[in-house]
Amino acid sequence: MRINLTSVFVDDQEKALRFYTDVLGFVKKHDVPLGGEDRWLTVVSPEDPDGTELLLEPDKHPAVKPYTTALVEDGIPATAFTVDDVRAEFDRLGKLGVRFTQEPTEMGPVTTAVLDDTCGNLIQIMQSA
Repeated sequence: MRINLTSVFVDDQEKALRFYTDVLGFVKKHDVPLGGEDRWLTVVSPEDPDGTELLLEPDKHPAVKPYTTALVEDGIPATAFTVDDVRAEFDRLGKLGVRFTQEPTEMGPVTTAVLDDTCGNLIQIMQSA
């Protein structure tokens, strides 16, 4: 068994696609219209194009806004991505205007930082020692 798909709820799929591809560096995998404005929109790591997909899921269900708002208010990331060097990625993304809610912090065997994805989520980046 392995993880094939995971998702984050986003308030604007087009804005999310731009952020996750143009800023974070993922690549679009699927973009299937679902009727209206909604799409089955996934991105993947360019290093693993057949790996786990991230679904940029519309946040239209009534339970989503209270859930995501509570996570952000409490500083809890919606998901985490592994990077080779958290500090280098923090610097690169900062130069692109990404707002971080947590600067690189060593936590035992990992270093983490937390960023705002501009679409309603906090995202943790992490590096193992």
